[in-house]
Amino acid sequence: MTTDLLTRVAQRTLLRSQKDGIDLSKLTFVPNRWLMPLRRVGVDPVPQLGRVRAEAPVKRLAGLFGMNIWLVSGYAEAQAVLADRTSYSNDIRPFVGEVGAADGDIGGLGFTDPPEHTRLRKLLTPEFTMRRLSRLTPKIDEIIEHQLDLMEQKGPEVDLMADFAFAVPFLVICELLGLPDESREEFFALGSARFDVSGGGAASFGAISESRTFLMNATKAQRDAPGDGLIGKIIEEVGDGISDYDLGGLADGVFTGGHETTASTIALGAMILMNDPDARDRLIADDSFADPVVEEMLRYLTVVQIAFPRFAKVDHDLFGKRITAGDVVVCSLSGANRDHRTADADLERFNPHRDWPVSHVAFGYGFHRCVGAELARMELRSAYPRLFRRFPDITLACDPRELAFRQRSIVYGVEKMPVRLYG
Repeated sequence: MTTDLLTRVAQRTLLRSQKDGIDLSKLTFVPNRWLMPLRRVGVDPVPQLGRVRAEAPVKRLAGLFGMNIWLVSGYAEAQAVLADRTSYSNDIRPFVGEVGAADGDIGGLGFTDPPEHTRLRKLLTPEFTMRRLSRLTPKIDEIIEHQLDLMEQKGPEVDLMADFAFAVPFLVICELLGLPDESREEFFALGSARFDVSGGGAASFGAISESRTFLMNATKAQRDAPGDGLIGKIIEEVGDGISDYDLGGLADGVFTGGHETTASTIALGAMILMNDPDARDRLIADDSFADPVVEEMLRYLTVVQIAFPRFAKVDHDLFGKRITAGDVVVCSLSGANRDHRTADADLERFNPHRDWPVSHVAFGYGFHRCVGAELARMELRSAYPRLFRRFPDITLACDPRELAFRQRSIVYGVEKMPVRLYG
């Protein structure tokens, strides 16, 4: 086929998809070549991602319905895309059919643009200031100590993922949102299916819908009797100024950004520290060492592997590549955080002993940066030292090669992590 004929075919495909509607929620699979940014070897991104970054930090990954899908894997390049409010949109609603049409929104802050994004984020921001979050510090410590007590009673062998890493941020998020005890088990059951793209868009968007429906119902229940958590605070402050749907979406976004992500970082970080006696022993002895450990762990693991997709609104140049309106741009956060051009250091290994912190985009960048970043840091700074002070000899209770890593999940992690608490 000639180049002109191929171009005409692509144009007709794009026009047809625009007319009929592109519905990502109906996709039942994702081609393997698209999944390269989500694949890893243990905790490390696959070597192919590093080779792609070295060859072209902005690279066309694939095509879909006439659209180009671009992968951005360089640090400076990712920052440029994530900070650009003019060239890109985060509004995914036109691409998810009936799911996106339901009440006009599907996923809270991550899938919205200004001015809607600005309006909703302003409601959340006061609840995530250091002053407001400081009230949770004693509760976070209490939750962690309680889970350690339960592990000790259950030991000597436990599942660190279920018994500690998954439970701690879940209970913290429930406290933050103000969910009553009797509803937490149902909420817990929603789990992490929303982040698994191996079944295509249908399964992931279905899981999003279930958790959002649950939180909408929780919001309605607090209209007459607001609780003392985030949901209740917003209801008291703005009342009917926010709908149950919008408030449920904000609560769902807090859950999305603060539960599975922190759980995976706790578990994978604990595994790394089990194999790094110098860092582990210093962490046990020195409270101040928790800060560099946490920052380096966030960079090194980058469990949120890609940022929310950006949809090009206009034709423009991006570091020498021509981006066309309608193209999809995906930023690899795990690739960006190992870009050796950003620091005179070996970024392929975990090293909290540096005299300077290495900047990272583990929480994203720009106006869509994770609003709960400081809450995650608070949990990690408490969880790591308390875990290893209670169980300084904790080890994996299986061959590392037997761990079931999630190979096609936007949030990377393990299904289970059997550990032995003491000798």
